[in-house]
Amino acid sequence: MQMPRSDIPYVADLYGETLLGESNEGSAVRKKLADYFPGLAAVTIAAAAATWFSEHYGMPVILAGLLLGLALNFISTQPKVHAGLDLCGTTGLRWGIVLLGTQVTAVQIGSLGGLAFAGLVAIMALTILAGLIGARLGGQSNLAGWLAGGATAICGASAALAIYALIGKKRLDQSQFTLTLVGITMASAIAMSFYPLIAAWLDFSDRQAGFLIGAATHDVAQALGGGYSYSQAAGETATIVKLSRVALLAPAVALIGLAIGSAGGESKGLLGRIRLPWFIIAFFALMIANSLVIAPPWVAEYGLIISKTLLLFAVTATAMRSRLDALLSQGWRALLPVILASLTAFLLSLAVAATLS
Repeated sequence: MQMPRSDIPYVADLYGETLLGESNEGSAVRKKLADYFPGLAAVTIAAAAATWFSEHYGMPVILAGLLLGLALNFISTQPKVHAGLDLCGTTGLRWGIVLLGTQVTAVQIGSLGGLAFAGLVAIMALTILAGLIGARLGGQSNLAGWLAGGATAICGASAALAIYALIGKKRLDQSQFTLTLVGITMASAIAMSFYPLIAAWLDFSDRQAGFLIGAATHDVAQALGGGYSYSQAAGETATIVKLSRVALLAPAVALIGLAIGSAGGESKGLLGRIRLPWFIIAFFALMIANSLVIAPPWVAEYGLIISKTLLLFAVTATAMRSRLDALLSQGWRALLPVILASLTAFLLSLAVAATLS
């Protein structure tokens, strides 16, 4: 058998099984596309089904994607789908988070007002603390608390995906991550349904109701849906409050990184510990650019559509790669960080909203 020449660079496929020379670059690209196709096709079909369920039955699309992904997790036993699932769960996730930057501007955050913004930051900090306490009470690691508390405090599933990328699957089991995603999306669905009713029962003004819903609902779509179901003005306030939380994704992830360190564990010193993933930096840069340049309305419109699609693909692929037996073995205590963080966010948001005029 002729051995490959040492002077020709190697191009390996995803699994490192094939060595190709420069003359085979075209076939290498085709090989990689063929590797990705089965997993991408499975995720696309599941995501389309999740969208159909969401449109016809009012189910949050992220929750539908999670449940369908878990129901189809048996396909992950086939090695040929791994490349496509990993592509959705990594590259798709990162670009989905980056494109969230098209939704936020400094003007929107400034319109919230100093007192309301300070209250929002305090709510987020105490919500993360509640997640850590919940993890301690549930007998879990602090990393589970940072994940649940941070995701609940910031922007739900997208923040969970960003924080888990920082933590790494070697330090926190993927089944715990998937269960956290399930808890967060279910809590968001409950919040969208019941927080507007609670605000109406308390006779909140539009601004008060919008702040409560925007500050206490985890996912962006559910926060906006709950706000606009109360009134047009409440929906606009909920949008501003929620996008302010999204804008704090980068600094919040930086602080969490400072607390837990890098996934590899090799970084030393302060700068190494707060080193952010490139997609968080890109998100923040895009948000700044969006604040400085007046972009056409279609940029935000299509940016949101693409971002939501990529995040749905990432959540669905993650669920497909999860083991149901490991997920079920976690027990109800694994949801304690999400439950405690969600209750804390709701009660504190309710208290701050009551003080607003």
